[in-house]
Formats: sequence, C-alpha cells, structure tokens
Amino acid sequence: MYENNNINALRARMIEEKPELGSPENMTKWWLLGTSGCHLCDIAEQLITQLQAVQRITYEPVDIADFSEPLMMEFATTIPVILTPTKRLNYPFSVLDLQQL
Repeated sequence: MYENNNINALRARMIEEKPELGSPENMTKWWLLGTSGCHLCDIAEQLITQLQAVQRITYEPVDIADFSEPLMMEFATTIPVILTPTKRLNYPFSVLDLQQL
C-alpha cells in the first residue's frame, strides 16, 4: 500500500493530464489502470465484477497509454493497478484484497 498523500499527488497528476478524471463522479470511484491487450487487466476487471456482487463499488477504467510517457512509464510494469481515493494496490491481487480496500 502507499501513503494517502502520495495517492492524492498521483491522482492530481493524472487529472492534470486527463481532466475528465477530475469530474465529481470520478473523484469517488476506484480507477483501474491498465491498457488494451493486457490480459492481467482483463483478470483485474473480472475480480472487480466479482466484488461488485457483494459490495457496492464503482470504478473507472483508465488507459495508461493516454498519459505522457513519464506518467505512463510509472505504471507500465505494474498494471493493472487499482487506485482508490486513498489507496493504491498493484497486481497481483484477489477479491479478498479488493474487499479490504
């Protein structure tokens, strides 16, 4: 896990590059960072879907390819990544790990 201040700073950098992430409805969502063709990202999305069967969460898929190269490279070797408003969780993770967020 990462410190809350780091998450706030990271989310702010992402919003700077992709302003639609800063909309009021997106600010409370989990962000699933990944990219097209990433099979682990597909698995992460399935895990979130399983969690949604028992816990009400909303998430926004975010393609890291839409960011500048330095920001994209920050995630390139760790996707999929879940960013909640206060926490970061790198893959691998399970439904139980997601529940604990």
